[in-house]
Amino acid sequence: MTEPVENKTKGIKLYSSKAIGGATFFGGPLAAGYMIGENFKALGKPSEGRNSLIIGIVTTIILFTGIFMIPENIIDNIPRQIIPLIYTGIIWGIVEWKQGDVLKLHKENGNSFFSGWRAAGIGLISLIIILIGIFGYVFLGMDNEIYDKYDTELSVFSKNEIETLVFYDHLNTESNYSLIQELDNKTIPKWKENIEIINRTNKFENLPSELIQQNKLLLKYSELRVKAFELFKKAIEEDTDKYSSELERTHMEIEEVLAKLN
Repeated sequence: MTEPVENKTKGIKLYSSKAIGGATFFGGPLAAGYMIGENFKALGKPSEGRNSLIIGIVTTIILFTGIFMIPENIIDNIPRQIIPLIYTGIIWGIVEWKQGDVLKLHKENGNSFFSGWRAAGIGLISLIIILIGIFGYVFLGMDNEIYDKYDTELSVFSKNEIETLVFYDHLNTESNYSLIQELDNKTIPKWKENIEIINRTNKFENLPSELIQQNKLLLKYSELRVKAFELFKKAIEEDTDKYSSELERTHMEIEEVLAKLN
């Protein structure tokens, strides 16, 4: 006759592997660290409980720091469930390794577990803490180097824009020769430089999506400006108004792009 197994966990509540896994999926390693730690404390292992929480916090920081370091074009192609499934699977394996036998006996002896609702609440609280941390990082601690670099390039773009749009003021005051010289030596070259600026900033590593979208509009805007000024040059050189309709359409397109930029 086999000896009955001693019920060492009688009278205490533990978090089941299933509860820890569910909370981890939504609340990350932070939730897992807390719940595994609480199990250890209930089992009379406070130091291991404290270490579990610390590991959960550190792992959460490392995990989300790593995610932020992944280029946006790559992270956008990763299904949203993949990363939570991976770390949940890893943590489930750790729970089985460290506490699996105890939890199994706890269940076989008919002892109590914390409810799934309690575990879900811990997962939710953990998620809120993580979101607060992420928003704090994004809005307060984000490295602004890429924005500073972009703004430096755009300041040249804006300077070129201001210096060249005075051409419209000169249309009725300068000679045709002066206008063509202005177009050839300053206006058209500076807008071609603006196209180069946008193409150059598009190559910046980890350029934020909002700047990528802005660049698409700025590139179109610059190309339309080049087109308009080249039409002006043709009209002046040929002393004709046959390009008037095309110029009008081009300026309408410019206004549409400017409206989107503003």
